[in-house]
Amino acid sequence: MPPIQLKNGPTSAQTLAQEARTHVREAMRTTLASSSPPSQAADQIHATTEVKFGPKMQEFAAVESMNSRVLCCEEIDGRRWNYVVEMEGSRSIKKGASVRVVSLQSPMTPADELMTFIRSYVVPEGFPDSVTPSYVPYMTWRALKHFFGGAMGVFTTRALLSSVGVSKNRATPGAVAINWILKDGAGRVGKMLFARQGKKFDYDLKQLRFTGDLLMELGAAVELATTTMPNLFLPLACAANVLKNVAAVTSTSTRTPIYKAYARGENIGDVTAKGECVGNIADLLGTGLSILMSKRNPSLVSSFAILSCGYVFSSYQEVKSVVLHTLNRARFTVAVESFLKTGNVPSLKEGNSKESIFSPPWSKRPVILGSKFGDAFQEPASFLAIEPLFENERYIVTYNPSKGNVYALLKNQAKSDDVLKAAFHAHVLLHFIRSTNANRSLKKNDSFESRNMFDSSLDQGMPSNADFLDHISKSCNVVSSSYEVFKKKAADEGWVMSESLLNPGRARLREVKEL
Repeated sequence: MPPIQLKNGPTSAQTLAQEARTHVREAMRTTLASSSPPSQAADQIHATTEVKFGPKMQEFAAVESMNSRVLCCEEIDGRRWNYVVEMEGSRSIKKGASVRVVSLQSPMTPADELMTFIRSYVVPEGFPDSVTPSYVPYMTWRALKHFFGGAMGVFTTRALLSSVGVSKNRATPGAVAINWILKDGAGRVGKMLFARQGKKFDYDLKQLRFTGDLLMELGAAVELATTTMPNLFLPLACAANVLKNVAAVTSTSTRTPIYKAYARGENIGDVTAKGECVGNIADLLGTGLSILMSKRNPSLVSSFAILSCGYVFSSYQEVKSVVLHTLNRARFTVAVESFLKTGNVPSLKEGNSKESIFSPPWSKRPVILGSKFGDAFQEPASFLAIEPLFENERYIVTYNPSKGNVYALLKNQAKSDDVLKAAFHAHVLLHFIRSTNANRSLKKNDSFESRNMFDSSLDQGMPSNADFLDHISKSCNVVSSSYEVFKKKAADEGWVMSESLLNPGRARLREVKEL
């Protein structure tokens, strides 16, 4: 490259600096294109070039010496931002500098922004880490149930209004109002009467929840029946409203324990609010679909049958998907039977999935916990025979052949763990008796063998008094060696043993003081 020639004459400093910059850029391009080593090219430039920079270039260098510093990084729902401030030097912040927010991800599309907005309404904060894994299937079935329920609401309301005479102008507005008030009043009375069930909503939560949904469907069917019998509108509407309000009490009473089981940490309010929002959205969608369907005047019976089947199926799946950590009678039975047969306690998910939903609190059960003395013993000799076996326990377990049940009587000093142990002992005794019945059935002739093998009742081939006394004695030995093992394995699987919901009776045995 030819050397820079500095011309004589009155040349301004700005013009000189501009020419110097141009020659420097040309020298750099020539150097990069040449095959000479970079160091030799640099020496050649410095040997032939002398450049003086004016005030503008000094200002540019000062700007380049400034840098930025990241103060902190913030993350919200997986999205991250850096908070940056301009620095002057290595330690001092530039005077008057403000904090800038720099996104570490690409801008959200409108579809992503819409999904984020929807998620803020339908899922708890921190989802999915803030809830248990079974929350998603539960809410899915719950939304589907509300969808069918909202759709049926259009048809039932239409049927009620038609029956009371609104569509045919057969009733005055005053009569319509009175009938409607009486209908709602009957529903409130039914709600108050059913609310006395109290703690049964805790003991048999799933069973009552599903029963309530069945009552809701029955109430809807009664409402539809008013179209065929408009002269019986008031009694039918009152009966339907009683059933639907009973179902509403059941749903409200069991809602909090279910949401509590899904919450991780202190976010029960958030989980509840988002769960109700999902139900309302599904209800509105179902209502809108039903309105569109009703404009085509479809068959009322066919529409109701389809929607009702969808509602009941969704309700059953919703209840089955609930995973509770506590042991009620149904889940306790599953856990003990699995332990006695395999030596292992089922996991939370397995134990909940095997729980029978079709066993309401009023159904007959083979084990009676906290029973009365008169129900458990049919003669004093039976009590005196087994009393020494439970001298060091705070309960007594026995079997009444005349009633075919195993009874666990609780003493006055019985605590929570004693109730749990008594229930465990009762199921061990029941296991011995059923095993004896199964063995005896094998010895019977073929005509009775098939029936007895699948008959789970205790009144087939009942053991004698000597047999069940021997069973009780053996059960005491098994319980003394295996109860603590059962508790430990259950706790390892996540079952909460200190909050058992076994619903024992209120009868307690007290010590007899001699006069």
